[in-house]
Amino acid sequence: MGGGGSTRRVTFEADENENITVVKGVRLSDSVIDRMKEPSSPSGRQHRASGAVNDEELKKRIAEELALERARRDSEAQKRRLFGKLLERERISSNEHLTRAILRERAATEEERQKAQRLARQVEEKERELKKHDAYYKEQLARLEERVKPFF
Repeated sequence: MGGGGSTRRVTFEADENENITVVKGVRLSDSVIDRMKEPSSPSGRQHRASGAVNDEELKKRIAEELALERARRDSEAQKRRLFGKLLERERISSNEHLTRAILRERAATEEERQKAQRLARQVEEKERELKKHDAYYKEQLARLEERVKPFF
């Protein structure tokens, strides 16, 4: 709104009481109209100087807003990085947990396999013993039958 070097032309007319002028639906006082008619007057220069201050303030405000926006973007980027790191740690932790569970299962499976082999050997040994006993008792039975034959 200050003296920013706008090239837009404004037309104005005086109304019936000659105090206020209508400019495309905007009502202006005589002092504003006088300033518009005489841009080289001291008040016009002062207005431009205050416009320059406004421009400086505007530039300062824009710079502050840009810095805030950059800080917000940096903060969001940092949050994304931290979230990514958190997800990576969680994935690593899950993998480690899964690896430990797999190792426990493998150990349990190996233990079961060894136990099954041990039991299979014990069964084979028992079967050999039973065969020996069976052979012994068949031999004893055959001897007894030989002794008893003369009586029958």
